[in-house]
Amino acid sequence: MRPSTAASTDGRMPQRLVLVAFMGCLLMIIPCFFVAVWKPKLDPLSSPNLQLSVTTSIKIQAVRESSSISDRSGSEMVVMPISVNEDEAELTNDTEIVRMPPPEEEKGRVNMTFTEAEFSNSTMDEEQKNNDNGISPATNVKDATKPKQEFSLATGKPKAEEGTQEINSQTEGVAESKITCDLSERRSDTCVIHGDVRVLGYSSSIILSKAPQADAPGEENTWKIRPYARKWESSVMEIIRELTLKESTKPADTPQCAVHHTVPAIVFSTGGFLGNFFHDFTDVLIPLFTTAHQYRGEAQFLVTNFNYGWIKKYEQILRRLSHYQIIDLDREGRVHCFRHVHVGLLSHKELSMDPAKSPNGYSMADFREFLRSCFSLKRKSVSAGNRKPRLLMINRKGPRSFTNRREVASLARSLGYKVVVAGPEETKNLSRFARVVNSCDVMMGVHGAGLTNMLFLPTDAALVQVIPWGGLKYACGHDFGEPAPDMGIRYLEYEIKEGESSLMRQYPRSHPVFTDPLSIHKQGWNVLWSVFLNKQSVRLDVRRFKGVLQEAMNALPH
Repeated sequence: MRPSTAASTDGRMPQRLVLVAFMGCLLMIIPCFFVAVWKPKLDPLSSPNLQLSVTTSIKIQAVRESSSISDRSGSEMVVMPISVNEDEAELTNDTEIVRMPPPEEEKGRVNMTFTEAEFSNSTMDEEQKNNDNGISPATNVKDATKPKQEFSLATGKPKAEEGTQEINSQTEGVAESKITCDLSERRSDTCVIHGDVRVLGYSSSIILSKAPQADAPGEENTWKIRPYARKWESSVMEIIRELTLKESTKPADTPQCAVHHTVPAIVFSTGGFLGNFFHDFTDVLIPLFTTAHQYRGEAQFLVTNFNYGWIKKYEQILRRLSHYQIIDLDREGRVHCFRHVHVGLLSHKELSMDPAKSPNGYSMADFREFLRSCFSLKRKSVSAGNRKPRLLMINRKGPRSFTNRREVASLARSLGYKVVVAGPEETKNLSRFARVVNSCDVMMGVHGAGLTNMLFLPTDAALVQVIPWGGLKYACGHDFGEPAPDMGIRYLEYEIKEGESSLMRQYPRSHPVFTDPLSIHKQGWNVLWSVFLNKQSVRLDVRRFKGVLQEAMNALPH
């Protein structure tokens, strides 16, 4: 019998329900599987590449920070903000700050890491303007461990000093406002200014503001000065920036102060012949010590003809003479105010100084002690002992070099010296080479700037200068022979003969180079330099030279 229709339908219903349930479960499982597998690839936080592509399409809000700060070591840190997503900025309104050091070779700015100095700035507008021009912050605030002073944006003075008539100065006992100039010295002109002094670097002007006096109206005096210690060299002095010093009783002619300084200022040039090792010391470093050492680091240097590389090279010396960041005067747009300004450097002798004219009677012994401190030189003097004396041979490359260096070194060793030979590469690192020189007892070399390293020799050491052919005995002795006794150094010289000069291969014996060297001198410095200094090398006659090395050894303490 065939089953009934109802019975047949009831039998198929469970199968359909199972199928429908299975399909429903399948439809639910497939999306979950799809999401589980593919979601990480769609999450913008899981893929840096995708995040970058999304971020680059977002408009970045520029954030400008105009101030700069100094850390406790004195190293300037430039504050640089991180730009943030606009959506995040709306939520947090915060900006993360990252501090990054300035580029090491930033032109127009010298960053010396003084532990005792901290620099504060004037108004933000002025600071931003001067930072753009490469100007160094320069208000003098002593001791970085003290809280920073707050400066008034209205007056430019520290808030603690607002309402006072003057800024306290370490120059005490200023009886009256005046400019005193000494133009009588052969080497340099100098002016000392006391009172309310305004320095305008951008116009090369220094103004002494004086109150008008009804009973003595007088005239307003003006001086012109080029602050470089070689004033008889007219050709080089022409490239030194001229400064105008003047008195003013008219408020309209006296600009307002932007930066008040609490220490004296010293103004000098790093132009001229600087870059030559001899001139570095005789034209600036020794005169700067003579002028600045009396302030024990509490002086602000203002430099014209600003030479960044030179200042960086001598940082170890400069930072001991001034605890403050050097100001590039030529590019300075602000008005700096002082109570005491010294324009030009005291200079008395070639590679030396005159204690009778120096503040506090400073001498070359003081300067050499100062150098030993700067470069941590151990030996103050040569002492008697059993060790072999050390002979340092300065050997130039090219002109005025020793062409028989090995033969000379062999001679010195046979006499009992321990020989140290230094070429141009060895002398590049000033601090390291100063220690090498200080370890030696005798130094020798052909006339040239390298002999300036005698400054680092210990007292009672000996210097042997080899004088090239060409009637140069007086000039060579003037540069190194005369300064030697002031340094406590025994000086010996060896003047070569024609046969020891390479000029023998360039000119016949009958040429005026040999028969009348002074006639070459009369043709001017350029000719003299070209013939006798720039074209001549030396082959020492070791038999003649032996006696000089023996004399140098005998001059040492025994």
